[in-house]
Amino acid sequence: MKRRTFLRVAGAGSVAGLAGCTGGDGGATDTATDTVATTESDTATGTTAGSADSEPPELIVSTYGAFVDAPSTSPGPWLKETFESEFDATLTFETPDSEINHYIERGLQGADIEADVYVGLNVDMLVRIDNKLDDGLFTTVDGLAGQADVKESLQFDPDGRTVPYDTSYVSIVYNETMSEDGEYVAPETFDELLDPAFAGDLLTQNPTASATGKSFLLHSIKAKSEDGYLEYWQQLQDNDVRVVSDWDTSYDMYTEEEAPMVVSYSTDQVYANRYDQDMAKHQIRFLNDQGYAYPEGMALFEGTDRPELGRRFLEFMLRPDVQGEIAQRNVAFPATTSAELPEEFAQYAKEPPEGVTFTYDELRGNVSEWTEAWERQFASK
Repeated sequence: MKRRTFLRVAGAGSVAGLAGCTGGDGGATDTATDTVATTESDTATGTTAGSADSEPPELIVSTYGAFVDAPSTSPGPWLKETFESEFDATLTFETPDSEINHYIERGLQGADIEADVYVGLNVDMLVRIDNKLDDGLFTTVDGLAGQADVKESLQFDPDGRTVPYDTSYVSIVYNETMSEDGEYVAPETFDELLDPAFAGDLLTQNPTASATGKSFLLHSIKAKSEDGYLEYWQQLQDNDVRVVSDWDTSYDMYTEEEAPMVVSYSTDQVYANRYDQDMAKHQIRFLNDQGYAYPEGMALFEGTDRPELGRRFLEFMLRPDVQGEIAQRNVAFPATTSAELPEEFAQYAKEPPEGVTFTYDELRGNVSEWTEAWERQFASK
């Protein structure tokens, strides 16, 4: 299978060491020329052109591991089975350990990219791609069936390369049973979180290595401004906030009742209800009546050999029935207004009164500086 080949001038930067980090926007300034390998056109649109005994085309979809094989539930296996049952095609998932950084590095090295579609993009990844690669990785996508149903508030790519397929809201999850003198009540605002009554009560994640932790940091910047967030975090440190490496670690600690609050997702009760857990231990708090939106998107790799089949997959992902399944299996909100969801999901998936986020343009110029300043301050204490 032939793929696009990148041609890079000598001295191109490297992304070694980026794996596991989010939002790095330090930039390679190398120039580039892209060439597309000549290949036979793929005309698959749900059925495959060609002889009756030819092998069905393979669509390679790259994504993060939990989308395919999370310990609890994942949409990947259902998507593969359903897509292959409806289209004369084979759907293959790739889950490189370093996720999107794998493809940034291949672009910088001038190596071939065999994947056709990427599922699981966020705005931080786009910033990283555009700062490292002059020509990016993905092609503009428009005119998809179902694309008009995507909520405008979730659009995060100004160049139209990425189509949102779901979103989460980062919030506080708290255990109201963890109180010696009655019901534990989480703070309602960022300011109240600084109250000595909540000293040592919050678990969060390192924003340089965790998407959840970065979302919480960015929400604090929204609340306290670019000029005030470091002072706010100094006050959080003084109130014994605990910052751990990643979401899994923090949530395990929370489950073991090492703390009554954890930075997590406002769909937490969907998961808790599914496994008959005590809902009192899975309460949701939106600080300042806000949740930080974390939409995920999908895109076609530039130069894919299967552009039409790739488009059919993106349209498949936007169908009302598929949107509903993704939301339930990925424990997230659908990206479209037309998703088919059971009433039970709406009961337990909590949407904030206000969703907040930073735009691509705001992050591209600032996110690296913000996180590096946070890291310097936190490490210095």
